Amino acid sequence: MSIETIVKEFAAVAADPKAQLKKYKAEGKKCIGVMPYYAPEELVAAAGMIPFGMWGSNNKTISRAKEYCATFYCTIAQLDLEMLLDGTMDLLDGVITPTICDTLRPMSQNIRVAMSEKLPCIFLAHPQNRRAEFGMKFCIDQYSHVKGELEKIAGAPITDEALSETIKLYNKSRAARREFVKLANDHCDVITPTKRSAVLKAAWFMDKAAYTEKLAALNAELAALPKCDWKGTKVVTSGIICDNPKLLEIFEENHIAIAADDVAHESRAFRVDAPETGDPMTALAQQFADQDFEVLLYDEESNKNRRGEFVADLVKQSGAQGLVLFMQQFCDPEEMEYPYLKKALDAAKIPHIKLGVDQQMRDFGQARTAIQAFADVIAL
Repeated sequence: MSIETIVKEFAAVAADPKAQLKKYKAEGKKCIGVMPYYAPEELVAAAGMIPFGMWGSNNKTISRAKEYCATFYCTIAQLDLEMLLDGTMDLLDGVITPTICDTLRPMSQNIRVAMSEKLPCIFLAHPQNRRAEFGMKFCIDQYSHVKGELEKIAGAPITDEALSETIKLYNKSRAARREFVKLANDHCDVITPTKRSAVLKAAWFMDKAAYTEKLAALNAELAALPKCDWKGTKVVTSGIICDNPKLLEIFEENHIAIAADDVAHESRAFRVDAPETGDPMTALAQQFADQDFEVLLYDEESNKNRRGEFVADLVKQSGAQGLVLFMQQFCDPEEMEYPYLKKALDAAKIPHIKLGVDQQMRDFGQARTAIQAFADVIAL
């Protein structure tokens, strides 16, 4: 199968998640909505159900959700609730609501109330001190709660054997996505920013075995190509999410390729594997404990600006000339972190721009001007 054909198949899934949801339901499968961030999808898959990512939408307007949400909630959270209220997600058999940030905590309760007569809502609280023994125990307890609720929906127990095999499958999928990100950098003439985004986005809506098999085929085709001699600009992207095709097309208009990313919706989601030996529930808790360099998680050594330096090093190691930060509107963790991130980038002499974005953006005139000017500055 050609690169173009595989990418088109991924793009079709990314562009129409609802069609994918209908497909799985027609096959008799149960689907569980999974909101950001770091929910243990492996538990859903081990129960024989399909985890279905919920990261808002670029094609909807917030209306019904306004009855439940404060105006300063980020659009990802508001649009997730909007899709639950307007029927877009009616085919789901349940939803997992993690509570890592100050918006997701109250949002979990908004969803629980709004969906009380429609579908089960599974509350998930991650530990702040995730590496300490008590943090690990809390995480296992929370994951056990999620496991129990999923078993009720599935109508069958989640065995340790099934979970261990699912962890191996997910590690394989994460490795394939990490490999794809590297190959996309080597072949940015073929994998444009919009195509790169579509391939990674499709993972949130596909059975992981099928997705990983298709991605492995794409990786093999890309690896067989000679590395491209890119004459344009390369950047690293950072932020919560940057999946809007119209915004990414501006990169292509200005001959900007994405060398790597520090995006929660993309590489941060598959950066860390779970151990494949021992108790599988402990392995999932260990995976969360091993997450690092993440603006949304507590860092005991934040005074050292480890994350800012990590992002700066990522730009250097990827061969990029600069960084584009997609700042999600009303995202307090990102806004508070920015001065420290800027400090690390400035110290490393890495040019960057900060673009305020949300998923209800329809006019990209200012973004186009900023990105074009940034590309011109780097070229000079």
